[in-house]
Amino acid sequence: MAVKSEDSKNKGKITLDRNILVSIIDLATKEINGVESIYNKNRPFIKRMFNRYDDGVQVRFEKNGALTIDVYIKIYVGFNVPDIAFRVQENIRNSLATMVALKPMKINVHIVDVECDKEVSDA
Repeated sequence: MAVKSEDSKNKGKITLDRNILVSIIDLATKEINGVESIYNKNRPFIKRMFNRYDDGVQVRFEKNGALTIDVYIKIYVGFNVPDIAFRVQENIRNSLATMVALKPMKINVHIVDVECDKEVSDA
């Protein structure tokens, strides 16, 4: 699904591919300290096998034009879960606003796993 925007001054169109949005969301999420990876182990195997690009990120445009984002992340042990979720939401919101001038209505962060093999110090 592509996002279309019309510029009233120049009478032009801007079209964004869904993969661009997923890429921005992926980068914004991984910038947060404490996030190990984006991962959705609850997705069906066949979808994970054929579409690895957006594994862990879902972008939906509602009927009223609102943008809803679901991000499934794996975090490191020892980090504050509500703090990480809030920082992920804010970073995604800021990245989308500055890079493509979109303001999502909802950003849902789902913590699906905790990486317990190594503990990372909060830097």
